[in-house]
Amino acid sequence: MNYRHEFHAGNAADVFKHVVLLQLLRRLQLKPAPLCYVDTHAGRGRYALDHGGAVRSREFQRGIARLWPARGAADLPPEVADYLARVAELNTSGALATYPGSPRLVRSVLRPDDRMILCELQPAEAAALRDEFSVRTEHGPRRDPQVAVHQRDGYEALAALLPPTPRRGLVLIDPPYERPDEFAAALAGVELARRRWPQACTALWYPIKGPLAATLLHAAVLRSGLRDVLCVELRTRPEDPAVLSGSGLLLAGAPWQTDTVLGALLPRLATLLAEDEFPGDARVDWLVPP
Repeated sequence: MNYRHEFHAGNAADVFKHVVLLQLLRRLQLKPAPLCYVDTHAGRGRYALDHGGAVRSREFQRGIARLWPARGAADLPPEVADYLARVAELNTSGALATYPGSPRLVRSVLRPDDRMILCELQPAEAAALRDEFSVRTEHGPRRDPQVAVHQRDGYEALAALLPPTPRRGLVLIDPPYERPDEFAAALAGVELARRRWPQACTALWYPIKGPLAATLLHAAVLRSGLRDVLCVELRTRPEDPAVLSGSGLLLAGAPWQTDTVLGALLPRLATLLAEDEFPGDARVDWLVPP
């Protein structure tokens, strides 16, 4: 994939990823102990939907724009309503003009003792991320004390920064899949994160463009020796190697009952986001049991 996220912000894959990410955090927060969120490929905090790359691609029309009119509906799944409420915090006029990246979405639900560590290699994106989590004062910018931003390679950061404090938490590995070896590098990142921080849940996002890449990734997980890996996927189009038909998340060490919650939620979300005559499809099962 040639991946600049401004073109894809708010698409169906983003919606899926962010609904699941929010539920992982909510389930971790059922316990009062503080947590730490680590993002290896953070991007920027927010994306404009009314100009720039998003307007040229219009991908958000197949994602967040399908759900936006339903916010506040009584029959909306509460998990989707929770997600839409977070998006609405950036769109107070009611018009859908801004979409939160994962860092902004996560920051919106952090408790006072929670923290997050964000890694972004691209200089412009890292600078935007620092601006997102700084407050301008008469004495200059003051950074958000709960947020640490690192301009560095996310895979290398896993070895350097894990385990963080607090000792509970969540790692998101969400690479752009531009490198030929990205699937292998991402899986190696999951293995490293599990070794260095076994108390945390590690989530790996991957695109689905035809069946081959995801199948090979799953086979590599089975060979890896990883345990406790939940596979969740959502498809909104028929499988086609030429287009992104869906995306998935591998959740290693997911919070208790995540499989039950997502098993009830994702089929409904697939129906809400499905395109044309395709009915939508969701998968929630244990690739490797606990």
